[in-house]
Amino acid sequence: MGIRTNILLRVYLAFGLILLFAGAVLFQLCRVQLTQGEKWKAMARNLSTRYRNIEAARGNIFSNDGSLLATSVPEYEVRMDMLAVADDKLFDEKVDSLAQKLSAFFGDKSAREYSRMFRDARKDSSRYQLVRRRVTYNELKEMRTFPIFKMGKNKGGLIAVQQNKRILPFRALAARTIGYKNENVKNPVGLEGAYADYINGESGKRLESRMAGGVWMPVNDDDEVAPKDGADIISTIDVNMQDLVQNALQKQLIYTKADHGTAILMEVATGEVRAVANYTRMPDGSFKEKFNYAIAGNQDPGSTFKLASYMALIEDHKVDTSTMVNTGEYPIPGHTIKDSHGSIGRVSVKKAFEKSSNAAVAYLVNTSYRDNQAKFTDHLYDWHLNEKMNLQIPGEARPVVKNPSNRSWNKNMTLPQMAYGYEMQLTPLKMLTFYNAVANDGKLITPVFVKEIRRLGNTVERFQTRVVNDKICSDVTLKKMREMLEGVVLEGSGREYVYNPLYKIAGKTGTAQVADANKGYKAKKQYQASFCGYFPADRPKYSLIVVINDPKNGYYAASVAGPAFREIADKVYAGDMELNQSPIRYVGNTTLPKYKQGNVKALKKVYEKLSLKPLYASANLNSVDTSNGIGFEDNKYKTGTVPNVTGMGLSDALFALGNAGYKVSVKGSGSVINQSVTGGSAIPKGSKILIELQ
Repeated sequence: MGIRTNILLRVYLAFGLILLFAGAVLFQLCRVQLTQGEKWKAMARNLSTRYRNIEAARGNIFSNDGSLLATSVPEYEVRMDMLAVADDKLFDEKVDSLAQKLSAFFGDKSAREYSRMFRDARKDSSRYQLVRRRVTYNELKEMRTFPIFKMGKNKGGLIAVQQNKRILPFRALAARTIGYKNENVKNPVGLEGAYADYINGESGKRLESRMAGGVWMPVNDDDEVAPKDGADIISTIDVNMQDLVQNALQKQLIYTKADHGTAILMEVATGEVRAVANYTRMPDGSFKEKFNYAIAGNQDPGSTFKLASYMALIEDHKVDTSTMVNTGEYPIPGHTIKDSHGSIGRVSVKKAFEKSSNAAVAYLVNTSYRDNQAKFTDHLYDWHLNEKMNLQIPGEARPVVKNPSNRSWNKNMTLPQMAYGYEMQLTPLKMLTFYNAVANDGKLITPVFVKEIRRLGNTVERFQTRVVNDKICSDVTLKKMREMLEGVVLEGSGREYVYNPLYKIAGKTGTAQVADANKGYKAKKQYQASFCGYFPADRPKYSLIVVINDPKNGYYAASVAGPAFREIADKVYAGDMELNQSPIRYVGNTTLPKYKQGNVKALKKVYEKLSLKPLYASANLNSVDTSNGIGFEDNKYKTGTVPNVTGMGLSDALFALGNAGYKVSVKGSGSVINQSVTGGSAIPKGSKILIELQ
């Protein structure tokens, strides 16, 4: 092969490779442009801009009386565009003043540190310099008056990024029931967790651009997709009742040097839980709500369970309240059941219940159901004591109630020990629900924590209690059980610490030894003291349970749980106008009290509650009656005329005259006795009216 041929061959080969490479490049360009174009465009956009989810303001949680239990308030992250101030001279003149203001206002940094931060950020041309996190609305409002910042966003560079902060206005009040939202906690907690789908709302979207240093800055002032606020939850909790329940429980836990405890207050007819408190002793000796013992604290109920045992016995006609029974001791194979207070001799079933004899109830249940043990446990299953209640709050523990088919059932020992509240696991709320059924004429209902869900003031969903069993026993049995429960307080174990001569209380003490894990009952002796019942016993409205665990200052239920039960019941009864207030009766030739004009509907309601007769109206406020009474007058006036404010308090008078468009001058204090312009007069808006108060 000649030299010329060799050179040409190499040239052709090189040229061919160049053409092949150019073709590959062209092919790849077409592929990137036509086939993968959207992919690379999206990647480029993601590198420079992004959409960030904006969390919606979570819905509020209200108490039964309308108080705010949990709400979201705006909180801000304050940043600054360091290039917004175009004039370097102006920036240098004002930045030190701004630094001094921020240092004095927040006190977290010195003025020199703030000044250095701003100057360094301006040198770096930062468009999104962080100034401070977690700034409240009032703080932000004050910051807008500071040097440079008061020039506005465009000229002063102040950027406020709104965030939402969850707060509890009543702080620790019902904190465990309210719960919380925590992304790191798998299981939901309280109402916040159970109704998160409603409370959370719908997130919005905000377009952000990537700045130097990897900082993302909002492109626009407004969100591209505005978030939708969450719905509101109306709970059954009553703030005042919750407060007194927590205080009474905590006081008794401190006095008894207990480890933990719970108290639950519920309305009998509706099943609405008015208060629930759970306290755990902390290492420093204080008490905090760390665990919901009310719904998750499964333990042997102890003697409070005797209500179920005697109900089964009486319902099956095994005994009557007058049946005589021995107390003191009852031997069973491998164990002797003893009464902690010793024998009270041979007494009636009613007296044995009132004095809480373990030996008596164990003997009666064992001898009555020995040949058919399932008949006793069938009652417990018919009363659904073995089932969860499907509460509105998560975390409910599953009850443990044995029957003869269970492997752990001992035909000689299990039945008599179940009779006085052992060999089973029930939560305090489960036990309270059963007592509530006795107070509720035998109707077993589930507890309710949430009444309704509202969105923008409109009801989205309403909740009511669920009837589990229409009648847990006959009326005859129910009447006897009520008498026995009242007897516990009148003549039995609860008299010294629970009895109140002003109203009737029905209930039962419960002292149970708590097993120490796998070590059983013989290791470290720990006790659970409880008192469960309802009041007033003759017309039950509230049911209540108090459970105190591992008390060191005594352990008998009457002296440990009884005082807290009595304190809660006394205060709830005293504060309930429907229960204990008798109509006011005037005696002799008395003078009626003064009154102020105001909201007529509210005034009429007050009249009805106090059993007062309004002037010119009978009790139904419709028919005419010219006899003596307290007068009321509806405050109506024609638009454009002066309202009649005589008889009103100052705030009402100012509200009425101010809304009508008049300026007001005030003289004196009390209620309005005279106004310079008669009500109904037509005078120009903006005119001055003098009102005299006395």
